[in-house]
Amino acid sequence: MSAEEPVRTSSDGKASIDGATGVPVIRNNDGHGAALQTVVLTRKEQKQLWRKVDLRLMPIVMVMYLCSFLDRANIGNAKLQGLVTQLDLTGNRYNIALTMYFLSFYVFAIPANLVIKTFRPSRWLSGITILWGIITTLMGLVKTYPQLVAVRVCLGIAESGLGCGVFYLFTLWYPRNMIQTRLALFWGGATFAGAFSGLLAYAIAFMSGTGGLLGWSWIFIIEGLFTVVVGVVALFVLVDLPGTATFLTPKERVYLVDLKEHDLTLVGEEEQFELRQFKEALLDWQVWFLGFLNLFVALALYGITLFLPSIINGFGFNTTMSQLLTVPPYVVGTVTVIVWGIWADRIQLRSPFVFAGLSLCVIGYSINLSHTSIGAKYFGTFLIVTGAYSSVPALLAWISSNVVGHYKRGISISIQVIMSNLGGVIVSNIYRTQDAPRYILGHALELGFVALGIIMLPITVLIYRRINIVRDERHREAGEKAVAYTAQELRRLGDRAPDFRYTL
Repeated sequence: MSAEEPVRTSSDGKASIDGATGVPVIRNNDGHGAALQTVVLTRKEQKQLWRKVDLRLMPIVMVMYLCSFLDRANIGNAKLQGLVTQLDLTGNRYNIALTMYFLSFYVFAIPANLVIKTFRPSRWLSGITILWGIITTLMGLVKTYPQLVAVRVCLGIAESGLGCGVFYLFTLWYPRNMIQTRLALFWGGATFAGAFSGLLAYAIAFMSGTGGLLGWSWIFIIEGLFTVVVGVVALFVLVDLPGTATFLTPKERVYLVDLKEHDLTLVGEEEQFELRQFKEALLDWQVWFLGFLNLFVALALYGITLFLPSIINGFGFNTTMSQLLTVPPYVVGTVTVIVWGIWADRIQLRSPFVFAGLSLCVIGYSINLSHTSIGAKYFGTFLIVTGAYSSVPALLAWISSNVVGHYKRGISISIQVIMSNLGGVIVSNIYRTQDAPRYILGHALELGFVALGIIMLPITVLIYRRINIVRDERHREAGEKAVAYTAQELRRLGDRAPDFRYTL
């Protein structure tokens, strides 16, 4: 195909599929077909379009998510800078403070994702970013344990709308064959937050005593204020939906709207919320299979995110060196996340990357459970960070590709985020203070959960493959007969449509 050859997409959204040829046709009220009108973009124009979208959308959401992970995980760095001593976090108090964040996040994730289309996404996402930045700043001023718990609850509520909101927003902008690359870049911000957090904690430690506050207070204050600034910038930079994007030409807007309308093998997207969509998401087997895979990955991810400074400190390093040594694993993890994301979109497969990530986690946790050298155990943390963080974009892209319907997909993504944060709740209580420095119980449970994920993954792939084979057989049996669907029928069928094929 030449560089200037046009690529065609439908312009009115009322399409069905010819069962024999696979060619989309418009069905009039009387059921008769007509050829699709098209919006034409050359390959060069497409590249220019996606470059414009990426430059406007990706940088700001990457920084916002970096702030999100920075502000939820910096408590692990603050722990080494006097938080535990000054607030008298004896026994399991520190673990409870971690747990309350995830519980509040858990409760508000689905409502937050349902309202994003009611409000302008740019205002909603920017507003909650400013809100949790203020909450993080206030965390640096708490004086008692109950105050810390209360602020962590508020932080979970405020942050619950960002991750699932941006994941959902991506599904409205990008076709499914492009989405994991963007999710990988977005998630790269979260991965890099681990490295950024360690460097900031090291630098901010020198401020201990300034204004009568210890180093842990300044970690929260400075990082919280940075988040507030990012949220204010997002108010002016973040975009809403393709149909209202003023930075695009009218032709580009129509092309994007039509592209998304006929993405997923021309299966339509329902615009209006119905209780049926909520029920379908809750009863869809794939939502829960991938949800449990998200849970197992999240267990590994939060186990290393919230406790890596303490784990490295348990190797025998002092506080300053422990903060600095958290940086290299996250740098390697960030690069891997982006490379795997681009690779997965090129070959249009998700499961191999999830399997590879889980396998790295198994090896990493096995090393840290064994009686081996400090160098080997530190190397094991590289494997865990890389494996856990690199699996997340593949899982999110997987559910986004295989669930059709705006609201059903939004609810399904929220369930994935909820399952991930359930992993945070569990992890917050298995790495106990009395188990330091080796954390044998925590590492052993992590190993078991990740092993369950490796068992569950091929089962999920086999079910997807079987459904695809059955639909292929039914298509062949139809022979020369054209299978006509009205636009409304396609919308209601969603990913159950006979011409829809699951991504493996």
